[in-house]
Formats: sequence, structure tokens, C-alpha cells
Amino acid sequence: MKTAVCPGSFDPITKGHIDIITRAAKLFDQVIILISVNYDKKYSFTSEERCDMVRASVSHLPNVTVDHFDGLLADYVREKKACAIVKGLRAVSDFEYEFQMALANKKLYDGAETVFLTTQGENMYLSSSLVKQIASFGGDISHFVPPQALEAIEKRLRRYTPGIKE
Repeated sequence: MKTAVCPGSFDPITKGHIDIITRAAKLFDQVIILISVNYDKKYSFTSEERCDMVRASVSHLPNVTVDHFDGLLADYVREKKACAIVKGLRAVSDFEYEFQMALANKKLYDGAETVFLTTQGENMYLSSSLVKQIASFGGDISHFVPPQALEAIEKRLRRYTPGIKE
């Protein structure tokens, strides 16, 4: 059985993430979505909340599971006996960083092959940071996030309601 790990912070999950996950699920027997920790980031949602949003958003994909881990990705991949790490790329700038990470993971664990999937054109601009910014001003994020996560994201991130003066 070919298992792939699709790591990320998913803070919050976007339709771009869903696109990459769905396509990975067609390529591998099992895909583990790994909610990882980057200590340089300030998260809007806890690991558990991110896991819940991702689980709800991928429940239609029978070969996809969700887990969280706060150690080295290469160690997790080795532990799960996965054959690949799947990463989505939006632009050349993503590739530079992800290529360095792929080389580091390969050095840490020789079995850690990284597979890059390019995003669909309609998702090239989409990021969790953009979703957070739009949501914080009360903008409509329904085109950017899975419907299963929309309410939780809006409830947590909305700081401003248009037309109301503070």
C-alpha cells in the first residue's frame, strides 16, 4: 500500500488545500493529512480545531485521514512507513522554500520522497493568510474555504462588521 503524508499548518484550511488533497488521494492508496507545528508561526486555531476542520472537509475522501505531530516531518514519515510527502505549489517562490525542505527531509530520512503538485489556476492567489485577512474585516470567504469549515473560521476571525462604527 502506497501511503503519502500531506503536511501543513492548515490555519485555516482552504479550497486550495482541498484541491491538492483530493488529487493526492487519487494518486496514493492512503493519504495522511498532517497538521504540523511551526514554532515561528502564531496560529489562529489550535491543533485540535484545525484537525476537526480538516476532518470535516475531507470526510468524503475514504482514503484520507488526519493526524497531528509536533516533531520532524521525516521522523513522522518514517514512523508511518509512507513513501511520499505531498506538497502543493502556487508559484515559483513556493518552490524555492519547498525544494530546500524536500532536500532536508531526504537527508534526514532517505525514504522521504517529495511529490510536488501544482495548484489549479483558480487557486494560485489563495492562502490561509489571505483568508484570515479577508475574514477579519468581515469579507465573504465562502469562495475560498470548504463549506464544512466556513462557520468556524468566520466565528473565530471576524473582528470587524461593515457599517458598524466603533
